[in-house]
Amino acid sequence: MTQDHTSKPIHEGWLLAVLAAIQFTAVLDFMIIMPLGPQYMRVFAINPAQFGLIVSAYAISAGIAGIIAGFFVDRFDRKRALMVLYGGFTLGTFFCAIAPTYWALVAARVVAGAFGGVTMGLVMAIIGDVIPEERRGRAMGIVMSSFSISSICGVPAGIYLANKIDWHVPFYALTALCLLVQLMIGLVFPSLRGHIDRFRQESSWQRMTAILKQRDHQLALLFMAFLMCTGFVVFPFLASYLVKNVGVSEAQLPWVYLCGGVSTLVSLNLIGRWADRVGKRRVFTIMTFSSMIPALLITNLPPVPLALALLVSTIVMVASSGRVVPAMAMLTSSIEPRHRGGFMSLNSSVQQLSSGLAAWVSGLIIGQANGHITRFGWVGVISVSCGMAAIYLARFLKNTGAGTAVETLIEG
Repeated sequence: MTQDHTSKPIHEGWLLAVLAAIQFTAVLDFMIIMPLGPQYMRVFAINPAQFGLIVSAYAISAGIAGIIAGFFVDRFDRKRALMVLYGGFTLGTFFCAIAPTYWALVAARVVAGAFGGVTMGLVMAIIGDVIPEERRGRAMGIVMSSFSISSICGVPAGIYLANKIDWHVPFYALTALCLLVQLMIGLVFPSLRGHIDRFRQESSWQRMTAILKQRDHQLALLFMAFLMCTGFVVFPFLASYLVKNVGVSEAQLPWVYLCGGVSTLVSLNLIGRWADRVGKRRVFTIMTFSSMIPALLITNLPPVPLALALLVSTIVMVASSGRVVPAMAMLTSSIEPRHRGGFMSLNSSVQQLSSGLAAWVSGLIIGQANGHITRFGWVGVISVSCGMAAIYLARFLKNTGAGTAVETLIEG
């Protein structure tokens, strides 16, 4: 284990467990909103555009905060910065739990997103600072597994609590979990200050300018923006459409995310190995094309039996997540190592901003009539169009030939 100017020895297993727990709570806080859409639209008497604002408020806030934080977060001890940021995220989650009105909930999502987005970026920075290169892929795998675990365990549990008690309850439970994780940060993490000396030689503004002025980087960020829009014009309203138009009950919604989470947990590793054998861009293109028909199908699905609805939604989730694996491998390989840390931080903000804008635009397009979601089919067309743009932009991603933690994860 690398000793990066720490005040006490680092136990790698405990540190990774806490980082995974942080990532789990942050991902769950973002994801749980989407399947609760039918409840919010009923309880607050809001339309799809207003619900889209609840989703996008978190992501846009996270993106803007991530860009701002990039100019100063590296000046502080990682442990201190993490405790402050995660404390703000915990407070924002608690505000969601006690929000009495629609606008209070939107404001709480802004707070949670601002702190949560930067926290997730800091988690990746800590892995890069502390975990040696030869074990970094495994570490990334442990922490990134929080996405699938959130879908398998967290989201279904949150939907169950909201259906059985009240929509506030999942956020109370998540706040309690965050407080426990905050305690673990204080007990497990040492002081991490080694990065401060490295970044004193170059200002944050100089690093950001050096990254943004390169055309390759600009195209890579545009590629990621279109890729995120491909999924996030659809997913925020998927639960509402399934309930209002397809005939899935709110009590059955956990099965949608449970089936999708388990399937993606298995498929991601298989797709990663496939990408290694036949090429990242080829697999990305195949997976993106293969996601288009399911996207059009799910956004135009009529009332069908639950089994068929689960099959279609699971295929959509597997195909959507499957294109991200080769995309991230291509993206990280296209960036020179000296710029990779700053670029990935900026890329995280672009992902959040594009996700939030996609959800907001989707909410403006979608309508509601006679208790049904309308114009969702147009959202499917936009998703396919964004996918085509991403396939085109992937041609311009260069391979620097340098290995990355993401590639190591895929190979593992």
